[in-house]
Amino acid sequence: MNPSVKTLFDAVANEYDQQRRQLIPCFDEFYGMALSLTESHKQTPRILDLGAGTGLFSRMVLQKYPSAHLTLMDLSDQMLEGARRRFREEDHVQYIVGDYSSYIFPESYDIIVSSLSIHHLTHPAKRQLFATVYQLLNSDGVFVNADQVQGNTPAIDQYHKQRWLAHINNSGLSRESIDASVERRKLDINAKLGEQIEWLEQAGFTDVDCMYKYLDFAVFFGKKS
Repeated sequence: MNPSVKTLFDAVANEYDQQRRQLIPCFDEFYGMALSLTESHKQTPRILDLGAGTGLFSRMVLQKYPSAHLTLMDLSDQMLEGARRRFREEDHVQYIVGDYSSYIFPESYDIIVSSLSIHHLTHPAKRQLFATVYQLLNSDGVFVNADQVQGNTPAIDQYHKQRWLAHINNSGLSRESIDASVERRKLDINAKLGEQIEWLEQAGFTDVDCMYKYLDFAVFFGKKS
């Protein structure tokens, strides 16, 4: 992953949670759909969050599965420091500081999730990660990726950007925060929706689909049979 991504997210670690709702026009539906798809028949599933940041989505997942064994991984130690504070009273949460696109995971999982992270990878790295995630999942395991997608045409992609800019400019965020967010998004490497579905299927996933989409925010699902 591009080291500039780590630098930019280190810089906003303390404000990240409070800004997230203002930066995502469809916050409730986006995370709500992702959470609804994190399903396991086990009472204590093993769950991995890739690019977990401050643990915002992980907290939702842990509220759904309070006894889960949860592992959070992120490139930014500053972001994970926020997660450590969030889960300071939990004794079944682990943390890994590192690049999940090249890390060798020693365990398998029942649920793997990611939110607004994988779009920072190059397209070949995304494809490789999907294959890795498939291998890491136990039978009947699920992968839920709440992420950004590229518009199907340049005009649609530009429309997405204009709508997002209009939203954040009316969100109450400071000019400094808006400018920093726009700067971070210059590092995005969004892939088209159809391409990502194809890559997930090629990795071996079944029941693959985009389960939610609003502009360039989408929630993908895949299952390991």
